[in-house]
Amino acid sequence: MNLDQLIKGCIRQNRKSQEELYNLYYKSLFVISLKYCQNESEAEDNLHDTFIEIFTNIKKFKNTGSFEGWMKRILINKAISRYKNSFFLTPIKDDNPEEVTLNENELDFPIDFLLSLIQELPHQYRLVFNLYELDGYSHKEIAEMLSISESTSKSNLHRAKLILKEKITSKKSFHNYQANHGK
Repeated sequence: MNLDQLIKGCIRQNRKSQEELYNLYYKSLFVISLKYCQNESEAEDNLHDTFIEIFTNIKKFKNTGSFEGWMKRILINKAISRYKNSFFLTPIKDDNPEEVTLNENELDFPIDFLLSLIQELPHQYRLVFNLYELDGYSHKEIAEMLSISESTSKSNLHRAKLILKEKITSKKSFHNYQANHGK
């Protein structure tokens, strides 16, 4: 079945079409969900809620833009709503954040390890970091999505990068120590 047929089947609430669509997009959406959640369990819950909303509102998809992009927006909005409802997003203002960069050799870790470091970030930092760095949203868009100011978005991104750089640097130092001391 092609994607148009799957969508039409899902609009008719055909369980086979829903199952095929779920199987087709589960892995890619789960990876995105992991970026916005602290652990696999939260990511699964978020993904489950996302698919319920997708199946409930699939008739609203207007075929403008990609279907995958439409589902991704639902997933990200679900994750943001989950955190808005369960955590207070603390606006932290830093009027002059310096740019934080990482050298390529600092990023010489497996992607799942780097993802785990991102998942450890405080909620508001993780959301801003993912939205800006991984999904390409502007600070203006992030500010609107999270109900914060643009300067708070910039500050939260800066602090997220500082935390990540510190964690990566300390892990790198530990690995270098182990390599140099034969452990």
